[in-house]
Amino acid sequence: MKGVLRFGKKGKLSPRHIGSYEILARIGPVAYRLALPPSLVGVHDVFHVSILRKYIVDLAHVLTQELPELSEDLTYVEEPVKILERNEQNLRNHVVSYIKVRLRNHSDEEASWERESETRAMHPHLFNMIGFDPALEVHYQTAIGTEPAIESVGPYQD
Repeated sequence: MKGVLRFGKKGKLSPRHIGSYEILARIGPVAYRLALPPSLVGVHDVFHVSILRKYIVDLAHVLTQELPELSEDLTYVEEPVKILERNEQNLRNHVVSYIKVRLRNHSDEEASWERESETRAMHPHLFNMIGFDPALEVHYQTAIGTEPAIESVGPYQD
């Protein structure tokens, strides 16, 4: 399928299946009319049964009906709710701590990695929650005060 532009991608990387859509009606013994989104307005909505695939139920596809609290300008603030995981990145002369944070109105799969120092400054209540490991707290407190000194190393020192 070289040179064919299919659903926004060209060539071998074009998707073979683009999503799951509701069947509106059966048109004859081997054709179905699907409810396509407005982005596919140029695609004919009747498909042969050989092109369609059976939908396999996945609980991750279930959408929640809980809507976020919107402000007057129809925006909302994404607040971290829970710390899921910790990781330390060893750089040349210091260690950077990251935490995986689940945001409100998002699932655990959509959690993001944030710098621990920035999250601690902006949202200290996350570190006072039940289930927070105090051993990691002590490690963080001992490492926070040590700022690496930058030294000139090489044959040309002043």
